[in-house]
Amino acid sequence: ASDELMDTVDYVALNAIAKEEMAVRAKLLEVVCQRMIDRIMNEHPMVQKAWVNVAKLNPPINGDVERVALTFTAER
Repeated sequence: ASDELMDTVDYVALNAIAKEEMAVRAKLLEVVCQRMIDRIMNEHPMVQKAWVNVAKLNPPINGDVERVALTFTAER
């Protein structure tokens, strides 16, 4: 592991991807996760492996469910 800034992913850019994709309406969390992971892998070639976790608080489903969450992983 390196301690050099030039060897890291731009976290501001990753946050922008998350904000942009969360702003696009989708019926399924799976779609949001896939869009995010695709953009990370396509826009940041130095990323070798990525995990995206998306959660929906108080989902509109029957039962007392605090949240549902998904994690998608991609690897080169």
